[in-house]
Amino acid sequence: MISCLGINLALGHIPMSYSYKSAEPDEAIYTSETLSTKLTRETSAQRLTAVRAAMSSSEVNAYIVPTADAHNNQYIAPADARREWLSGLRGSSGTALVTASRALVWTDARYWTQFDVEVDSSLWELMRQGQDLSIQAWLVQNMPAGSSVGVDPTTYTRNAWRTLETALSAVNVRLVAVTDNLVDVARRSINDGPPARPNNALLALTTQYTGRASSNKINQVVQQINEAGANALLLTALDDIAYTLNLRGSDIPYNPVFFSYLIVRADVTTNNVILFWGAGTLSADIVAHLASEGVTVDCRPYNTVFDYLASFSTELGAQGSIWVPDGGSHAVYSAIERGPARIIVAPESPVALTKTVKNPVELQGFRTAHIKDGVAVIRALYWVEQQVAAGVNVTEVDLSDKLEELRGEEQNFMGPSFATIAGAGSNGAIIHYKPLREGPQRVIGPDDMLLVDSGGQYLEGTTDITRTRHMSGSPTGPQRRAFTRVMKGQIMLGTAVMPRGTLGHVVEVLARKALWDIGLNYGHGTGHGVGHFLNVHEGPAWILSGPSANDPGIAPAMIYSNEPGYYEVGEYGIRHEDLVETIEMTADADHIRADRIVGDFGGRGAVAFHTISLVPHQTACLCLELLNDFEIKYLNDYHARVLSTIGPILQSRGLTAEYQWLEKECAPMTRGAAINVKSTPILAAIGAMFIRFIM
Repeated sequence: MISCLGINLALGHIPMSYSYKSAEPDEAIYTSETLSTKLTRETSAQRLTAVRAAMSSSEVNAYIVPTADAHNNQYIAPADARREWLSGLRGSSGTALVTASRALVWTDARYWTQFDVEVDSSLWELMRQGQDLSIQAWLVQNMPAGSSVGVDPTTYTRNAWRTLETALSAVNVRLVAVTDNLVDVARRSINDGPPARPNNALLALTTQYTGRASSNKINQVVQQINEAGANALLLTALDDIAYTLNLRGSDIPYNPVFFSYLIVRADVTTNNVILFWGAGTLSADIVAHLASEGVTVDCRPYNTVFDYLASFSTELGAQGSIWVPDGGSHAVYSAIERGPARIIVAPESPVALTKTVKNPVELQGFRTAHIKDGVAVIRALYWVEQQVAAGVNVTEVDLSDKLEELRGEEQNFMGPSFATIAGAGSNGAIIHYKPLREGPQRVIGPDDMLLVDSGGQYLEGTTDITRTRHMSGSPTGPQRRAFTRVMKGQIMLGTAVMPRGTLGHVVEVLARKALWDIGLNYGHGTGHGVGHFLNVHEGPAWILSGPSANDPGIAPAMIYSNEPGYYEVGEYGIRHEDLVETIEMTADADHIRADRIVGDFGGRGAVAFHTISLVPHQTACLCLELLNDFEIKYLNDYHARVLSTIGPILQSRGLTAEYQWLEKECAPMTRGAAINVKSTPILAAIGAMFIRFIM
């Protein structure tokens, strides 16, 4: 391989801000499927005028329109995409602010150029996050004493509300809860009413996939409520609700959840599970599913939750209390405060903490899902390499579509787990890049470094994987060196052994060290928790550069991503991402460091990561001089496991060319005769064991 030790890598990389928790989008985003057409000035003016008329009727002097919904979801539905409708900016994140004479949009650097293309700058002002005043600072400086700022209270958490309210109160400005969203009011006034809130059919997930009956989960919740000294728990996070009831939905893009609220009461033994969903009537099959798991649900209309909370608070009286997670909206807190019951704030939902640790059935499901996913991703990478080599014009969108098509051939595939990031060349350096279907298309060329970050939802589990490949296998020296140092970081974190309960930020530096050694870095976190056929980003488990609120610590049976990267702005991006299962580390563990274990941290217990993603890395991009023998052995062992697991499946399906490609990609690297390549017998047997499930 080409030496890369003496090459001076340019330092024009992404500024290190740690502003992103993960390489996939982590803030609330809206993925628009509409074509990009700039609003006419007449339409833009009409919408602003309608909102200002609604503001006047509500007697507020300014109105904030965030990219958010009532459940603090990462992805939002079209019904909640109010900022896009009002401003015209289709960017996945941003906040609009309207006053009687000004209209402003705050967004990050990804969308500054897009603002110029999509938004009428004669009506709207761009506020550059990180450069211009924040929304709070702008309001403090510009709103006159005695004025008021309106916000839909369902779109702000209680913490965010209190922070803004305190700042505004200091300058005698009121923050007002406007319960009828003024953008929706404006839309109705010009006969362009908002889309209906999705209320799609529910999917029953049996214990074959969940490993625990919903009655068992609810009994645990009741016990936790009693331990907290409360009468009831209110769940507002949609993944918490889906997990508790063993139900899934399709109301939110990429996340198999459904719009709802759930109350579990510990002060009564009957009718103690109240679900607020749709029109308040569950289908017969869902009622039967819940009954089969020992659960009876009192289902009520979704939009009655606030009145219920107020009356329930009154029913409980001043001696009663309701347990509410910190992420709940200002609206739910305010509804409870209409009665005398106390609110006990949970720093983190007890359900969120429970579901970070997977049960044996869920863990087996994750492993099964990653075998299926490995087959699909390997086929897609083979396909794009062959197409590019043949001179076919393949775009980033084509590759995204091919990934979904091939995943769709796997049993129990339910859709992507997030919008695919397929970035060729300079697009790979845009951390949250997503290729768009309209407009100029980026063709993947033979000299491109291609970054592909994608994932799938399966009944058995959720996947998330990134592979970076050079289309001709001949990267430049700087690319090769960066590729190798990112790989060294992934291996260092992926093979780490640590005391049970270690917080994510304590070990995160391991993934950065090889880059730090030469003064390089990357601008996102290194790991996130993953839901079981749920949200691909599942808190509160994170591996970030700094402490994460409510981090439960690393323990056996959790699922994390391991995804260091490097981004040379304007040129290329590199990221290596696998999902890992946390395991109890002993001398008998199936782990490359097992034979070195002599203790368990004084009885605290040792834990380690085990990679469950099964797709080869492009060894042609590695610089062997930068890898030590341990790292080469790790990669050789990993590739032997990939080949022994995925290879027989490809052969059984008659995919001979794909198998031959995989065999080549998994060929062991050698440096003399010092490297002993082996594949552990347990993992080598997994492929044969699961062929019958996924053929």
